[in-house]
Amino acid sequence: MTRTRSFGQLEDGTVVQALRLGEGDGLSAEILDLGGILARLEFDGAQGRTGVVLGLDDAQAYFDDPAYLGILVGRFGNRISGAAFELDGQRHEVTANEGRHHLHGGALGFGRRMWTVEEHAADRLVLRYRSPDGEEGYPGNLEVRATYRLRGARLRLDFEAICDAPTLFNPTHHPYFNLAGDCSVPAAAQWLQVPASRYLPVDGRLIPFGTLADVAGTPFDFREARTLDVAADPSDPQLRMAGGYDHCLVLDGGAGPVARLYSPHSGIALRIDSDAPALQLYGGHALDHQHPGLGRGICLEPQGFPDAPNKPAFPDAILRPGTVFRRRIEYGFATPGPRRKWEEVAAALDACGPDPSIFD
Repeated sequence: MTRTRSFGQLEDGTVVQALRLGEGDGLSAEILDLGGILARLEFDGAQGRTGVVLGLDDAQAYFDDPAYLGILVGRFGNRISGAAFELDGQRHEVTANEGRHHLHGGALGFGRRMWTVEEHAADRLVLRYRSPDGEEGYPGNLEVRATYRLRGARLRLDFEAICDAPTLFNPTHHPYFNLAGDCSVPAAAQWLQVPASRYLPVDGRLIPFGTLADVAGTPFDFREARTLDVAADPSDPQLRMAGGYDHCLVLDGGAGPVARLYSPHSGIALRIDSDAPALQLYGGHALDHQHPGLGRGICLEPQGFPDAPNKPAFPDAILRPGTVFRRRIEYGFATPGPRRKWEEVAAALDACGPDPSIFD
């Protein structure tokens, strides 16, 4: 089976490759050397082979994409208010690419950069990127490795980074999930469970106020599984202001997944495991005008707190020389079948929980 294929080229002539993981049955993936983009992820559902993430057809479409479909996000995932921060007494101005604010690493963040392929096998892909001092305004040279590993029904992504000067680093991953594999089936009809008792309220530009709010009695309470369309309350001021879900859920911590997602249509279920402290939930509503006809997907992005450098009460996102940054995001799939009770879905996902030994 071909492991690498051309995915087209960019306007400047750069050739982009799609790199395959998996053998064609069970779970399989295609990842681009442009942005480390997860362009295809397929699993077996009730209707057969099912694409579970939204994707585009060619390299230039991904480069031009305003929705960040499938990318590796960095240096800083989510928003930095005023596109500026202070680090060790020095002010740094980063690219303002969302109004006067900074989003997902800037105008040419990690998702629009070409990554070097260090290793590519049937079950493993290692990508490397060197972000130079001053790129998008960030201080210090940063060396990043992103390792994708696929075993059985699990796809794991590991970030590793070092720097030569203090800098910010808060990477995440940005696939859009619709486990139905059918754009006519609303992504909001998926069942979602997240162990998060608090969330971060935001202002009209989606910048956190810097406080944590209790999810109880709000549309942000997914401690018990429910669908997004049922959970959403059109009268909720946070949802009205954001146009839907685009909020950071603060994870309770402890053992177990940081999210479970299930499509009653395809019968496919997903669990996400990570060591990140928070999970950004985005309902994909901007896709209606960014990519008409593509449908919606749900983003579940394990990460640090947004706008952390400007919010003293938040955990910082500072990486310093001599320290190795590591973050793990793992996707595990199961097929409990269509229209199952949540207890059956949870049991199927528990059975496909992470096994660190298979990734040694």
